[in-house]
Amino acid sequence: MQTKATGRLTADERRDSIVAAAMTEFSATGYFGTSTEAIARRAGVSQPYLFQLFGTKRDLFLAAVRHGFERTRRHFELAGRRARAEDPSTEHILFEMGESYCELLRDRELLRCQLQAYAACADPEIRTVVGDEFMRIYRTVADLSGADDATLETWFAKGMLMNTAAAIGPEMAESGVFSFAELGRIAAVR
Repeated sequence: MQTKATGRLTADERRDSIVAAAMTEFSATGYFGTSTEAIARRAGVSQPYLFQLFGTKRDLFLAAVRHGFERTRRHFELAGRRARAEDPSTEHILFEMGESYCELLRDRELLRCQLQAYAACADPEIRTVVGDEFMRIYRTVADLSGADDATLETWFAKGMLMNTAAAIGPEMAESGVFSFAELGRIAAVR
């Protein structure tokens, strides 16, 4: 929250606003194609301040990646807990998680940032963080659903189909060939 006396953002709020600006820029042009100047400009801060908070461009990219993966993980966790309270079957929990993922896919910036994270995995440090964050999501889904490895493999593979269709564009998803709800059902295990 802003401090009352000055109307300024707190340090945490400023940091969050820079991560949000970084997600916007990185989602559009990727790790290698994004300048810290563009991020600083979008966030309304100076480049030196940006580096004071994050150290390096990679550190800022990793903060944006972690933020996006954590948002996805929390979304699955909430959907999974709600579903388990309704019906504890693995099939129902995975179905509801898949349906809920459709909501996240509407946020094209979040989706593109996630895809840019995968594309930047040639960098060993980025690859480690992306792998760790993906495994956190995997473990969350596994723990909440109780699904076996084969079922999880299929569910996540279908989730990547959803990512691909959504990345191509809402035009494809809304064309009648696919809808976001149908993509959720594709990802669900029945």
